[in-house]
Amino acid sequence: MSSLASPPIFRWSLFDQLTINELYEILRARQEVFAVEQDCVYQDADGKDQYAWHLACWDGASDSPSLLAYLRVVFPGKKYAEPSIGRVLTVEAARGTGLGRELMQCAIEHTQRAFPQEPIRISAQLYLKKFYEEFGFAQIAEPYEEDGIPHIEMLRPFA
Repeated sequence: MSSLASPPIFRWSLFDQLTINELYEILRARQEVFAVEQDCVYQDADGKDQYAWHLACWDGASDSPSLLAYLRVVFPGKKYAEPSIGRVLTVEAARGTGLGRELMQCAIEHTQRAFPQEPIRISAQLYLKKFYEEFGFAQIAEPYEEDGIPHIEMLRPFA
């Protein structure tokens, strides 16, 4: 596992709490990872960002916003009946540092505090099934294809 030059800064924000530069950096990173790297054309701006908490992990050594990892927690009833974690990413330069695991653990804890007694749903890329199982998620449906990539629905009961 590689390490980062300086400690990252994790910050939760609602959509309208994000600065224009932070929002730009988040959308740029989502496009870079989900469209360019995965060679997948899809509509990232899905109208759910306004109904979500955004967890961004920023480079603590950078003067301008430099995103290392990110995810969003969509409010219950806006995508699924349950709160859902999605758009989980780590930028290429920060992969292998453990930020993805730290990000998911932080998201689960925050989601359980924000929505007590609610399970958490995710739509995960199939190849990440074991990663999400480490956090208590279990597959609840047969695999399906979304935007040309195999996915599975997973649920984590409230713990």
